[in-house]
Amino acid sequence: MTDSQLFSTAHQDDTEQSDPQPATYYHLTRAVLLREFLLFIRYPANAVGGIVVALFFFIVLFYGGQLLAGRALADSIEGIVVGYFLWTLSSGAYASISNDIGSEVQWGTLERHVTTPFGFAPVALLKGVAKLVRTFLTSAVILVGMLLVTGTKLAFPPVTVIVVAGASVASVLGLGFAAGRITVLYKRVGTWLGLLQFGFVILVSAPVFSIPWLRALPLAHGSALLQRVMVDGTRLWEFSITEISLLFAIAVVYLLGGYVVFHYATRRARRLGVLGDY
Repeated sequence: MTDSQLFSTAHQDDTEQSDPQPATYYHLTRAVLLREFLLFIRYPANAVGGIVVALFFFIVLFYGGQLLAGRALADSIEGIVVGYFLWTLSSGAYASISNDIGSEVQWGTLERHVTTPFGFAPVALLKGVAKLVRTFLTSAVILVGMLLVTGTKLAFPPVTVIVVAGASVASVLGLGFAAGRITVLYKRVGTWLGLLQFGFVILVSAPVFSIPWLRALPLAHGSALLQRVMVDGTRLWEFSITEISLLFAIAVVYLLGGYVVFHYATRRARRLGVLGDY
């Protein structure tokens, strides 16, 4: 082989290696997780502030309730702690989708996500999952603070808590996508969407034992199972197949439903020409 042929072959190999490779969902997932990690470490005051505010409201609730209810509050404090933990987790998951979509609209970066090979819905879903991981960490810190304030002891089997709480909050991600649909089409509706977070209190404390059909609502069935896990020490394999199946069925239905609604809302906004409006 001549020198010219060697040079041609080497040049061809370099060209093939330097050609851009198509992005995969692995690259997208890595980029989204890295972005969330960088935002967390670069702006720690924001994360700490959220923890302090959540603990402040719980302290006001706890000591104010002691003055008003006295012994009745002490008898139900474990359930209140678990319910507040799930509420902070679900509120963070909901806001991670709805608020993030609103920010993308305000910053004018929504159209960039839509024009990616993946589309905006998969990007928003992965960003929501990444923020959910961060919310789990901050909510765990809040839980430790509540236990110290109240002097309460709870069971915390890691795998069972993560599975039950994660499946419960997955339905809230679906609600976040549905709220994102309103943001994409109507833009500035953040005040109304924020009010929906207080509705999670009703869902977390829903009387599913006396009214069984309430289990079909987001968070309601998961909250009941999480109470049994953290208060009674029930493990994942101790639940019946029906209870676990219902937990995951609710998560899949609401998450998939919200995802589909948001996907078609994005397409409708493109057809109406209002995707980039603000």
